[in-house]
Amino acid sequence: MASVLQLTDVSVVRDGKSILDHLTWTVDDSERWVILGPNGAGKTTLLQVAAALIHPSSGSAQILDDTLGRVDVFELRPRIGFASTAMAKRIPANETVLNVVMTAAWSVTGRWNETYEDIDIRRAQRVLAEWKLDGLAERRFGQLSDGEQKRVQIARAVMTDPELLLLDEPAASLDLGAREELLHLLGGYASADEAPGIVMVTHHVEEIPAGFTHALLLVDGGIYASGPIAEVLTAETLTGAFGLPLEVTSSNGRFTARAAQ
Repeated sequence: MASVLQLTDVSVVRDGKSILDHLTWTVDDSERWVILGPNGAGKTTLLQVAAALIHPSSGSAQILDDTLGRVDVFELRPRIGFASTAMAKRIPANETVLNVVMTAAWSVTGRWNETYEDIDIRRAQRVLAEWKLDGLAERRFGQLSDGEQKRVQIARAVMTDPELLLLDEPAASLDLGAREELLHLLGGYASADEAPGIVMVTHHVEEIPAGFTHALLLVDGGIYASGPIAEVLTAETLTGAFGLPLEVTSSNGRFTARAAQ
């Protein structure tokens, strides 16, 4: 195993407020992590550090063996797959699905004057098929449902065979059918030996795909619990993290949490 993300005593401070507080955490390439925690716990900020989008205020962030502050982030970021609502807002609504995915090869979000080779086109078409989007290749991104847009974002994120894949609430706002379809695809991808290290932020344990191996609970910018997923996602730890008595059940790699009766 090799680490793809290593944070050492990382803090992020904005306007005098500590968002991440002396956080130390390592992700290996064979691990699939889910990050949970209350609103304002620092989940998205942590993912932004991992994506080399922001630098820590203090501490060390090593991503794919490069240290933030000592590396050209424009060379580092193409090695990281990142799917988020913020990224989706940068995609032109009139861009075709094929182009949305293929432009990841140049780290741009819309076709301009860049040139693509046949291998890029074939790669994009194969990724679309893997994520059950091949029938939508010529559709406009803005015409897609929320579930289809989420899958397109993930397909774009994996287009370049990233060494680290980061997903910010990939199932948020989806209806039950779209959510389960996406989680089935994500679970299959996460379970593949050739998949990269994965870190996913979610608000709900029901949105964790099967195949994820580890969990990190954030509270007030610090680590409340972390480790193998079955050891972290327990009634005791979730009750402590969210401040509400909770019951937790699991079946076939999926979790459910509800208020204790």
